[in-house]
Amino acid sequence: MAVYRIAIGSPREASNPAAIRAAFAEFFSMLIFVFAGQGSGMAYSKLTGNGPATPAGLIVASLSHAFGLFVAVSVGANISGGHVNPAVTFGAFIGGNITLLRSILYWIAQLLGSVVACILLNFATGGMEITAFSLSSGVSVWNAIVFEIVMTFGLVYTVYATAVDPKKGNVGVIAPIAIGSIVGANILVGGPFDGASMNPAVSFGPAMVSWSWTRHWVYWLGPFIGSSAAAILYDNIFIGDDGHEPLSNSDF
Repeated sequence: MAVYRIAIGSPREASNPAAIRAAFAEFFSMLIFVFAGQGSGMAYSKLTGNGPATPAGLIVASLSHAFGLFVAVSVGANISGGHVNPAVTFGAFIGGNITLLRSILYWIAQLLGSVVACILLNFATGGMEITAFSLSSGVSVWNAIVFEIVMTFGLVYTVYATAVDPKKGNVGVIAPIAIGSIVGANILVGGPFDGASMNPAVSFGPAMVSWSWTRHWVYWLGPFIGSSAAAILYDNIFIGDDGHEPLSNSDF
């Protein structure tokens, strides 16, 4: 990948009204997504009396995250690009589609959105436990990292194909549906093993509120590797130098 595509950005971006609006959009989108996704798991636990995980619970988690992300991406798409994921933002940065400084604004907003969503859930449910992501019995750290790499690769590849690629055409209309669908599908695969995060912010909020950081780094390393691989491969193979649009402050 050409190094010149990666842009640091200007310090003025921190006070740029468009960048600030975009950061707020990421905050609210993440709050919506985590409240729906994490909240559905808590609701299922309440209905089952904190019973053991079941196939029905896995399907509920898949659908709630798919629908929640579909909405979260849709409402933020025209303002921030609807990243709703630090790994997606990192992939966009690696591909030269967003500056580093704006990426940092997005990351802060995304992490705060997740934390606020978990705090609101804890209060609204009368103090129900916020459960942090964790590895299932028999799943090693390296198993989980591979899961997170592959699942996040699929997610960011989908983002590039439906939202970033200048040649996407009418496919861009279904981008939020496609992005939500691949997350829901991946939860059906990885959920029983490591929770299928694919999103460092989604893991960060519950870890912060519950103050449980055991193997939390897995949910950063795996997604960032997967997003980088997807961005580099898609950008070089399918977009290339001829199809890469110049970076501007209003880009995805």
